[in-house]
Amino acid sequence: MRSHPDTASVRALLIDIDGVLTVSWEPLPGTVAALREIREAGLGVALVTNTTSRTRASIASTLARSGFPVSAQDILTAPTATARFLADHWPGARCTLLNSGNIAEDLAGVTLVGAEAEGVDVVVLGGAGPEFGYAELNRVFGHLQRGARLVAMHRNLYWRTDDGLQLDAGAFLAGLEKASRTEAQVTGKPSPAFFEAALARLGVGADEALMVGDDIESDVLAAQRAGLTGVLVKTGKYLPETHRAASGTPHHVIESFAELPALLRSAQ
Repeated sequence: MRSHPDTASVRALLIDIDGVLTVSWEPLPGTVAALREIREAGLGVALVTNTTSRTRASIASTLARSGFPVSAQDILTAPTATARFLADHWPGARCTLLNSGNIAEDLAGVTLVGAEAEGVDVVVLGGAGPEFGYAELNRVFGHLQRGARLVAMHRNLYWRTDDGLQLDAGAFLAGLEKASRTEAQVTGKPSPAFFEAALARLGVGADEALMVGDDIESDVLAAQRAGLTGVLVKTGKYLPETHRAASGTPHHVIESFAELPALLRSAQ
């Protein structure tokens, strides 16, 4: 495989977690050693994830127990990006959150109210789970009909667990948008602002960074449109048919994250 011209100048990496480093929070073969090698090479690292069921601190703790050399400061999540977005665009707004998992810690400063409350300004969709029942979805649909804004942490249709592919919030989001005639503001990947925030944290330009992901559209091609070098891994939610039908071509495709250090060395 020929190296993409930008690979030799890479100073930092943006790395998805679920499906790239882990599946159901268990390390994929060789990923711990690969991330250690990348750290030892002096490259900057930001773990960028649309995971909405855990806080940054919880994610960092779980990864560290498995041997990954990471801390909470290395992690940028869709909830933390959402908190910044709401503070910038609608400070003080009354927001109702539909999400599976307790992420209040990463939504500091956001005014959260229950879905049954009146006067909701913003409906925020996180990750899908048992909370996405008919009654809950119908309540937020009502708020949207009454003029509430719609913010989504991501558009992921599914993710991979030990039990295979599981439905995610993007499937419900599409229905809410169509029914309410409202387009959501997306704050996580593939939002350009999400990648820009990660680059700013690392202190590098897009042409000096590489994004590694298992979602060809939201991870890899979105990053490439933002000027980063993209690397698609054939783990996690990767499907050959999705790869073939994609809207573009990844700069690099590797079998797993374990192969990334060799890809980086090949450009030196």
